[in-house]
Amino acid sequence: MIIGVPKEIKPQENRVSLTPAGVDSFKRAGHTIYVESGAGISAGFSDNEYEKFGAEIFKSASDIWKNANMILKVKEPLEEEYKYFREDLIIFTFLHLANELSLTKALIEAKTTAIAYETVQLPSRLLPLLTPMSEVAGRMAVQKGAIHLETINGGKGKLIDGVPGVPPAHIVVVGGGIVGTGAIRRAIGLGARVTVLDIDIDRLRYLGEVFMGKIETLYSNNYNMIKAIETADLVIGAVLIPGSKAPKLITENMVKKMEKGSVIVDVAIDQGGCVETIDKATTHENPTFTKHGVIHYAVANIPGAVAKTSTLALTNVTLSYALQIANMGWKKAAKRNEALAKGVNLVDGNIVYKSIADAFDMEYKELKDII
Repeated sequence: MIIGVPKEIKPQENRVSLTPAGVDSFKRAGHTIYVESGAGISAGFSDNEYEKFGAEIFKSASDIWKNANMILKVKEPLEEEYKYFREDLIIFTFLHLANELSLTKALIEAKTTAIAYETVQLPSRLLPLLTPMSEVAGRMAVQKGAIHLETINGGKGKLIDGVPGVPPAHIVVVGGGIVGTGAIRRAIGLGARVTVLDIDIDRLRYLGEVFMGKIETLYSNNYNMIKAIETADLVIGAVLIPGSKAPKLITENMVKKMEKGSVIVDVAIDQGGCVETIDKATTHENPTFTKHGVIHYAVANIPGAVAKTSTLALTNVTLSYALQIANMGWKKAAKRNEALAKGVNLVDGNIVYKSIADAFDMEYKELKDII
């Protein structure tokens, strides 16, 4: 199979979908790798490193797209890439289609096979390809929030861990999954007061035990959310429903009750966001806006800010699945690997992941009826 690695074109997206080590693995399995020149530079990988392990370097992204059987990316294709979609092409990347109607329609029209990192799911319900990026995003959410709490950045001027005689900042984490756990870990490490809300009592019990009573846990309902958020200096939205749009749990009225200069970081923005006052993603170049006196941070590709770490972590988990697709073809690989089958979102113009069909009130077909 010919594997194509184009350069990411999303603003300030510095990750790349494959490392030189990944190229080596594909080559050893007998495959051909095309890499766009400069694709790995921002993540610390030169064209020479890719060539050393057998990749062919192309100057033009169009040549990569037109000649590859499977495109490996980090982020969803943007509108200027839709022209490359075709029926005999596989795209394997983060897609977040439940929040991307135009992309979904373009892929359906082209009958492109779209396999999403974020919906690959193990029987344990773990999302193995999303997990490392969620870990990065959760930790960075606290880091970014701390920066924007500074007076010079428009925040209320509060130090995360305070000083003797001055209390620490109160960080409220909405959602106790992988993102939330990463945020809690960083927040505790910085010395903050931490409150986490979740609807899963067993998860709250687990977090309380793991962090040895250093956090406050609350059952996630409207009453508890209001009470927690109105005293928060930093709120982190860490809600995820695999493959679906995130619910707007943090309402505008809750935001209005926060102190001026407080900060909200919505990590769920890739899936539409869980904060009512955020209606679209921001970028690393212009990461924040202020509404009701509260600073909102809604960058959709937070891990792109630490491209080296993120690229290595992403390739570590995606490579084995990509190799299965290349070695067996996607249909055979999906039949043999239940987790990978859940990653298949679109096939031959059909939506085969129910949450996406539900999001747009479109027809759904089961994958097993197609393959």
